[in-house]
Amino acid sequence: MIYRVNPKNKDQISQLGFGCMRFPKDDADVEQQVVYAIEHGVNYFDTAYIYPHNEERLGKVLAKGYRDRVFIATKMPSYLIKRTESFSRMFNTQLKRLQTDHLDYYLIHMLTNTGEWKRACQIGMRDFIDERKASGQISNIGFSYHGGLQEFKDLVDVYNWDFCMLQFNYLDENNQAGKTGLEYAAARGIPVMIMEPLRGGRLAANLPKEALRVWENAPTKRPPAEWGLRWVWNHPDVLTVLSGMNTLRMLKENIRIASDAQAHELSGAERALYDEVCRALLGQETITCTGCNYCMPCPKGVDIPLCFACYNDKKTGLGNRFTLEFQYIQRTYNHQASLCVECGTCEKHCPQSLKIRNELKKVAREMEGLLYYPTRFMVKKIMHLT
Repeated sequence: MIYRVNPKNKDQISQLGFGCMRFPKDDADVEQQVVYAIEHGVNYFDTAYIYPHNEERLGKVLAKGYRDRVFIATKMPSYLIKRTESFSRMFNTQLKRLQTDHLDYYLIHMLTNTGEWKRACQIGMRDFIDERKASGQISNIGFSYHGGLQEFKDLVDVYNWDFCMLQFNYLDENNQAGKTGLEYAAARGIPVMIMEPLRGGRLAANLPKEALRVWENAPTKRPPAEWGLRWVWNHPDVLTVLSGMNTLRMLKENIRIASDAQAHELSGAERALYDEVCRALLGQETITCTGCNYCMPCPKGVDIPLCFACYNDKKTGLGNRFTLEFQYIQRTYNHQASLCVECGTCEKHCPQSLKIRNELKKVAREMEGLLYYPTRFMVKKIMHLT
């Protein structure tokens, strides 16, 4: 196993992390996989409050003499918290589930923007963090993020974070916070953990024939999953990559790859293959936005690259339709495509010469249908959005 050094605290973190959302159903399989991972060098395990059964199952295995050999990362859903006392209640529940007296890496789960952070702070979030860090119950505080680039930068700058977690893969290089966000955080000394390196497995299986043909014809023979993981590890600013491994075979294969994958290892010719695969994945119905952000800021607040990315996700079938539409609402809340007033300011700066106004109409038609406003109301209530 290759380890990468956390620049803030010098922790040596296995570059393959174990994402615990997709544990197998059988408890014996969970124990076998967790123990195998630890014995073969994986030392970073990531779970969350909203995966209660999996927090408990991880805790049961680690309590059998493995706790001191790993870093536990878990997450608090601040969007569910309305009262100050809920911070301690949730945190203590997590300690009990995980059978530990401290958490190494603690994240604010799915933090959406600085407004949500400030709302949480108004009911005691910062005081809670300060107290738990002072007591040693939290070693590092961070946040996980799905959203646009500018709001990610704002979040990075609003607090002295110890780390953060982003979705990052070769299809999302210019989506969400993307490579620019990764480098922005790293430049400020904030370690970055990566989730969804294979888009929930969609970059490993069920690829279109055109994409598979690229990998099959590559001079170096690797399965699609290996190409996907190596692309993420090629970036030196990545500290660890989470994989939701739910079979022993998958775990062994990922450990094999993580034992020799290096930063800067991909050649120019190999990097060009990813561009070919992306073109095959995106196809003809998508919007050819590169996420350069030259069109931003929009005078009316539309997050143009993020709207296009959400639309493209749906058109390429990379996810359940309802989930993708729900994510569009959550990620673009108050920045949705329908806010466009067709002023045309964005089109003057687009290096791709996209007809952005027309494309935003297309996004609004596709993503803001009959259920948009009822679902938006539900998201507002759940996430405490304003």
